[in-house]
Amino acid sequence: MVRKLLPYLYIVPLMAFIAVFTYIPIVTSINLSFREWDFLSPTMPFVGLENYKLLLSSTEFWNSLRVTALFAAFSVPLRLGLALLIASWLTSDRFETRLLRGAFFLPSVTSTVSIAVVFSWVFATDYGVANELLKRIGVDKIPWLQDPRIALWVLILVNTWKQIGYDIVIYIAGLQAIPDELYDAASVDGGGRFHVFRRITLPLVMPTTYFLLVISVIEAFQVFTIVSVMTHGGPASATDMLVNMLYRVGFVLFDIGTGSALAVLLFIILIALALIKSRVIGRKVHYEA
Repeated sequence: MVRKLLPYLYIVPLMAFIAVFTYIPIVTSINLSFREWDFLSPTMPFVGLENYKLLLSSTEFWNSLRVTALFAAFSVPLRLGLALLIASWLTSDRFETRLLRGAFFLPSVTSTVSIAVVFSWVFATDYGVANELLKRIGVDKIPWLQDPRIALWVLILVNTWKQIGYDIVIYIAGLQAIPDELYDAASVDGGGRFHVFRRITLPLVMPTTYFLLVISVIEAFQVFTIVSVMTHGGPASATDMLVNMLYRVGFVLFDIGTGSALAVLLFIILIALALIKSRVIGRKVHYEA
């Protein structure tokens, strides 16, 4: 009996950790989303769906959802496309190639706050490196982080620079798993480089692409640090993403009920996107060469 229970005893600490830091907070957030609470009040009156109604009737919520969707729609394809091209270039095992892999991967393990602060200086209007370079070629200063039409694109650029190294490493692993015999056969048949890439590389790297697509979309919808440090959701709410709004509502305005409702809606959105990707893209993924 003890021998049968022993494997389960080994995973008890891990399951307890997951329960305390994942499942219990999820259940607590769902419960709080139906209540009114400000952190200080000893009571948490039940208000039903009022918090959800307040959010869904708020222009602020729909603006944040639109901004977040735009951020994900442009940043994810940019990240994955560039990562696949760079990974295809870095598949060899030469010393300089390994050095470049490390250089590309370094930003992904660097503090996001540090990166955001550095790029805030780079894109500063009056003393930033970007405008100094433009000045040298005769171009006027650009208010990178003060113009609502530009600020979101700057965040997309910074986030891509921060995250692309991880995507490159995963893509390299996927590319190196493709049998060389397939490329040799295509070469014998006279296949061109583009034809080989489209007919062999892309289909066989689809499992890697699907994995990166899922985690990249989740990451894009949860971007907070870069926004908080560089733009604070401005200018004119042009970069006010969902998690930034959640932080402001829950931890600045202390409206825990509405903040929890927003967290639940974000969770539902991510689940819905995962299901859509599974139906649309998951069927095209094949795990055998």
